Amino acid sequence: MAKNILFIMFDQLRWDYLSCYGHPHLHTPNIDRLAARGVRFTRAYVQAPLCGPSRMSTYTGRYVQSHGASWNATPLRVGELTLGDHLRKAGMGCWLVGKTHMHADAAGMARLGLEPDSIIGARLAECGFDVFERDDGMRAVGPDGPLVEPGGDSYDAYLAARGYGGDNPWHDFANSGVSDDGDVLSGWFMTNAGEAANIEEPDSETPYLTRRGKAFIEQADAPWLCHLSYIKPHWP
Repeated sequence: MAKNILFIMFDQLRWDYLSCYGHPHLHTPNIDRLAARGVRFTRAYVQAPLCGPSRMSTYTGRYVQSHGASWNATPLRVGELTLGDHLRKAGMGCWLVGKTHMHADAAGMARLGLEPDSIIGARLAECGFDVFERDDGMRAVGPDGPLVEPGGDSYDAYLAARGYGGDNPWHDFANSGVSDDGDVLSGWFMTNAGEAANIEEPDSETPYLTRRGKAFIEQADAPWLCHLSYIKPHWP
């Protein structure tokens, strides 16, 4: 029987902040259960100090100097084979739930005449994944309003339906605290990092993405890989 793959990633989580690696105060029982059934590494290193390049190395299996996405928002070149390309050849679907920090090589796609809304174009734009739900987080506010990273509108719509109001509930509730006087204490750039987010725990980003991952698994046809890619604990 073909096996499915649940590929879980956390953003900016130190290895020694897991209780399975001996942290004395932080408790991560669900990750510990997975670790107890698998292999834990003690000499595994990311390939770049930045999110985007490091992720592209994970998805391509290549060093940063090889795949060329050397900075956040630097596109992954058309022609770079990814995890999805290899798995689909083996008859396995490759689906995304969460964050990739992928930026499409729009110029390369246009040069080759690849339409962004075609199947191959969509997969190139999403780092080889088919998308169940993408959410890169990081909805800052610019001069024209909230700057929504890919996919964030789904979570924003969820927050609005749950009664979290305003133009940017992701910032004002999911990623900010609140003062005794009711003022928003922004979590940007680690400001007010010691404050609890002004949101009910089940409505925060991590439980939300977990439920979306479970929703994918419940409806998926085997065999599949589900890349459940969490935004947290990356700031804000």
